[in-house]
Amino acid sequence: MSNPESYVRHLGGETGHRGFFGGTASKTRVVLLAVFIGGGMVGMVMGLGLPALLVAVAGVGITMLTTARTHRGTVLERRRKRARARARRRLGTDEFLPYEVGAWDQLQEAISQGTKTEKRAAERTALKMRANPDGSDGMGWLQYASNMPGIAWHAPIGEQPYLSVAFSVSGQLRGMETAAALTRAANAWGKFLARRAAPSSLIRDVQTLTRVLPPDSARQQQWVKTRLETVQDNWTAAQRESFEAQKLSYDEVIRKSSADAMVQRHYVVVSWPLDQQFTDAATKFGHGRDAWRALMADQILATERGLNDAKMGDVRALTAKQTTALMLHQQNPYLPIDLTRTVDPLQAGLRSHDEFSAHVVEDVDPTALIMGDDGPVSPSVTWWHRTAAIHGQNLAVAGRSPLWCLDLLIGRELTFVRSVSFHLHLVPAGQAKAKARADVVRDLAGVMADQQKGRLVSDDSATRMSAAQRRSADLAAGSHHHGVDWIGFITISAPTRDDLAQASRQLEEACATGLGIERLDWQDSFQSAASGTTWPIGRGLRPASPTLTSRAINRLAGRTEKEALS
Repeated sequence: MSNPESYVRHLGGETGHRGFFGGTASKTRVVLLAVFIGGGMVGMVMGLGLPALLVAVAGVGITMLTTARTHRGTVLERRRKRARARARRRLGTDEFLPYEVGAWDQLQEAISQGTKTEKRAAERTALKMRANPDGSDGMGWLQYASNMPGIAWHAPIGEQPYLSVAFSVSGQLRGMETAAALTRAANAWGKFLARRAAPSSLIRDVQTLTRVLPPDSARQQQWVKTRLETVQDNWTAAQRESFEAQKLSYDEVIRKSSADAMVQRHYVVVSWPLDQQFTDAATKFGHGRDAWRALMADQILATERGLNDAKMGDVRALTAKQTTALMLHQQNPYLPIDLTRTVDPLQAGLRSHDEFSAHVVEDVDPTALIMGDDGPVSPSVTWWHRTAAIHGQNLAVAGRSPLWCLDLLIGRELTFVRSVSFHLHLVPAGQAKAKARADVVRDLAGVMADQQKGRLVSDDSATRMSAAQRRSADLAAGSHHHGVDWIGFITISAPTRDDLAQASRQLEEACATGLGIERLDWQDSFQSAASGTTWPIGRGLRPASPTLTSRAINRLAGRTEKEALS
């Protein structure tokens, strides 16, 4: 028998790497404290005396209060969110209109030739019209041909450009599995990540995405339709009545089996940063963008083999149309997730607007028809979305199995449509080990200082130290383990505001009671951008800056020799 403890791992308790002075205080607090303390010292030296001291003390006190963490975040964070929402409404960027050439030309004509009122209205509408929604800002395609893997090219403002490819997987487990099978699956996934965390790997980010949605009974209905007998002219009235009763019985079976049921669709998104290492490797395949595509074709095949080795089931790279269809479905769940015939990869957004706590999408339901003035039309629908982040410091410190998120994926009490995504930034072992050791030393020094001064050691200090010690032990020499920075996101969807509010409460309760997530960080005031964190495009995690030593080693490594084969 397998030991169930063999696949239990500890998560939670980490609040990021330690600062220079120890602890995990936010950068905002450190900067403000430095400003007030430094300003007070300078003021005292310049002879300002008591007023400078009072201002410095008051500033330090206000900083400590406004940056203190609570179960609803800090005061400064809440004020920043409200200010951001007001600024977006004032600028008109809280709404999104998909870019259309004809509409854009009309707006430009109104701006240049219209009256003052028309110019003002056209300018405000032009601010709303963009090529991409906020969640996929700066996204294009390196390759979007039919029947070929879609390679998305991202250049978000203020971030490093990268390429991403989405893979559809059927998952590692099917039905009832033994603990040994669960352990093998977890180890296989760990090996997949570890092999791509080495410094020589071009991959740096991996996103897992699960879409939870109601089942589509179209295939079952088609199966029933092809299996039923055709109506015969020589049937008696009793036979016809029996036939109709049989059809109703099949419809009832399909309806009851689909009621309150949810199915999961699983995806893995892999990202390649466009850094010097990538362009250097691409030169071995030729010149220009064709070399990039050739390199990516090799990388995609290697990733598919890796996912197959990780027991991910049926693995296939999504085309650009399939990736865009998934993004559109996540914005409007009435759009079939596999419908690609009418999809344009360059149109990945639907008309929407932001409220403080919701991303509201306005579209139509193509699966239904109503009678309009000009005949049958698809009815208008509205979908409300809200996204929350899962941070490591908000997890209760406990041993967790690979199935710790199961309640979030198939929980019976969660009957709303949702997307669950985890972003993993792979950190080479050397860099991760250096940070873990530094964290252990600083935490241990803080604990020893408290003990020597006769103070009680706080639970937070002990928790941080134990978490850092576990990381250091996991990265011991010969373990073949690498480091990872991670964050999780959940996007919930509902057709009305009230349904979204109820779904939010249900999600918070399920996370607090079943998953040990003490607090969900709702991404309010920028929900439209936050929706992109659960789209299959690798958005949502800004990795920690590499250490000075790591940057120096990378510089010393340089580029490969021109004569080298790889």
